[in-house]
Amino acid sequence: MKKSSKDIQIAEFKKKDLGGDVRKSRSAMLVTTRSRPTSILLPEALVVKLRKKADKRGIGYQTMLKIILTEQVDQY
Repeated sequence: MKKSSKDIQIAEFKKKDLGGDVRKSRSAMLVTTRSRPTSILLPEALVVKLRKKADKRGIGYQTMLKIILTEQVDQY
């Protein structure tokens, strides 16, 4: 069975580490921050709301929660 050109492209992509190319092009920058895991109990209704809003933006609900907290923490 002959491989399709798409299969060949995928195989080549999986073999290549683009890290060096990206660094040379200076087209991307890696930003790292220290994070601390934490636990918080949230009402189910709030989690449902977070999930709905996050889905509309194509992100996870925990990321949505981090965005909201970051934007609002200085208000208090």
